Amino acid sequence: MDSTFVEKILTKYSNNKEVVPSQIVTVKPDHLLKHDNTAAIIQKIQPELNNYGVYSKTLPIIVLDHVIPAASEKTATNHKIIREFVTNHDIKNFYDVGYGVCHQIVIEKGLALPGILILGSDSHTCSYGSIGAFSSGIDRTEAACLLLTGETWLKVPNSIKMNLNGKLKPNVYAKDVILHIIGDISSAGANYCSVEYHGDTSQFNIDDRFTICNMGVEMGAKNAVFLVDNVTTKYLSSIKISASKYRPIYPDKDACYSQELDFSLNEMEPMVACPHTVDNVKPVSDLKGVEIQQCLIGTCTNGRLSDLKIAADILKNKKINSRVRLLILPASKDIYENALKDNTIEILLKSGGTILPPGCGPCLGAHQGCLAPGERCISTANRNFKGRMGCKDAEIYLASPATVAASALKGKITDPREV
Repeated sequence: MDSTFVEKILTKYSNNKEVVPSQIVTVKPDHLLKHDNTAAIIQKIQPELNNYGVYSKTLPIIVLDHVIPAASEKTATNHKIIREFVTNHDIKNFYDVGYGVCHQIVIEKGLALPGILILGSDSHTCSYGSIGAFSSGIDRTEAACLLLTGETWLKVPNSIKMNLNGKLKPNVYAKDVILHIIGDISSAGANYCSVEYHGDTSQFNIDDRFTICNMGVEMGAKNAVFLVDNVTTKYLSSIKISASKYRPIYPDKDACYSQELDFSLNEMEPMVACPHTVDNVKPVSDLKGVEIQQCLIGTCTNGRLSDLKIAADILKNKKINSRVRLLILPASKDIYENALKDNTIEILLKSGGTILPPGCGPCLGAHQGCLAPGERCISTANRNFKGRMGCKDAEIYLASPATVAASALKGKITDPREV
């Protein structure tokens, strides 16, 4: 039987001859991602951990990133609990405060590879489909069980084939593509489905693919994936991962999909997700003139060097509007260092930007950059739910780094093609 990407990978990891959509399978993932929520997870199962220990020292990947540096005694205590757990159980893949956002770390440290299976107690674990892995978010209870047993169950998803045809115009980016798709099919349009991206995908680098896969969960997808190609292998080679270390998985030519959707890239334009849902998407041209008080460029969705450089190209030798706060959030320490070396950080600072430590911070409203009632923020993050940035009476708009940078200059939502 011809199979899709997800059917092939779950066949492999469940040791079945074949699987079909809606079948329940038991799998042993290669890694389990956790972050600051590790403290809550391990406290659920402290007696079991004391008696039996963890299933594997290399299974967990733990990254402290959500509230860093610690903003309260409670947070600091949680971080301490996690560090003690890591030491006591000799956890091999631990990244303390300052390394960056968990999803970026998993990719750039080579912990996600083509054809492997990663689960994580964070909904944006789906990001690793950018390099051809199956990756998906699970809840804390499942993560606790995995930590002890090394296995869990999954339902085999239906698969959606999305064909991205054509070529993007100048000042239209991967963020605009995924916002367009979510606006078209809705936030529930891919519920518990595996989304495969096909077509003219070679124009998307790994950063672009990361952005698109990262927001797969915002349309309900279980996972989202770009198939391994020269772009993937070139990136992996750049981080010292040889082709001998992974085996890509490809769908069969005549695989059966529950849906096949076509999107014309050359017809796309800069898009904005309006409050308070990610699928409330409009062209930026429909929102020109909406005043904003805060701009955020970064997070796991758009905090890579290429994103910062897009913003810097727009802001170079200019000053942001005096009524606007511009927050810059590199996704990792490595990105921060490279942005310092090529003067990207200097440009953003001179324009009026404030550089935050690599982490999640204002994205979830937990730290550094919360909004006040009545304020509006335009952000490159992935969610704009009511209260997401710390205030239920504020508004969040989502857009590309170019649109956010252009808006910072004008103090209102601005089409980057006009700057």
